[in-house]
Amino acid sequence: MQLRSDNFENGQRIPATFAFGKMADPFALSDNHSPHLAWKDAPPGTRSFVLTCIDTDVPSRGDDVNKPGRTVPAELPRVEFVHWLMANIPVECGELAAGACSNEVTARGKRDPFGPPGSVQGVNDFTGWFAGDSDMQGEYLGYDGPCPPWNDALRHHYHFTVCALDVAALPLVKGFSREQLQVAMAAHVLAQAELIGTYSLNRAVAG
Repeated sequence: MQLRSDNFENGQRIPATFAFGKMADPFALSDNHSPHLAWKDAPPGTRSFVLTCIDTDVPSRGDDVNKPGRTVPAELPRVEFVHWLMANIPVECGELAAGACSNEVTARGKRDPFGPPGSVQGVNDFTGWFAGDSDMQGEYLGYDGPCPPWNDALRHHYHFTVCALDVAALPLVKGFSREQLQVAMAAHVLAQAELIGTYSLNRAVAG
């Protein structure tokens, strides 16, 4: 399988249009458009697709995150952060236009994110990030783009992955978790393709 985007090349920077946050002083909310994605060469027997986007470079400790005069060290151990989970993408679908599944930042989260007919979208980790924030807290479904700490010394990597499955639909409902997705799709993956984009709000490492 192959996965590509018209908006960024594998290993290259994701444009700010497709991010939740952009550089400012120190940062501001961005356009939060979902990027264009296209995939092909799924194996025979494919009946549906799953799409995920995971940031693998999130600080494991928040002591220094977004604090003036401090820096999140590059050598700090990192954890993963879910930006997008979508299952039951019909086999006829092989492309998503830019902005097709998200076209703005939605305070408190999107309730019914756009997606291909029949698809279902899960919860992303902005749900936990904004817990306790009176203006932003809520359940965040669908795509919400990059917004790494503006003082992080490490450039973040965003792994967009499309999996071809041998079933037409997984038994998932709106708001499913990454763990529920992993359990449901176990033993059903025929092939997968990955596209990695980078992003930073730190001018020193943005590239």
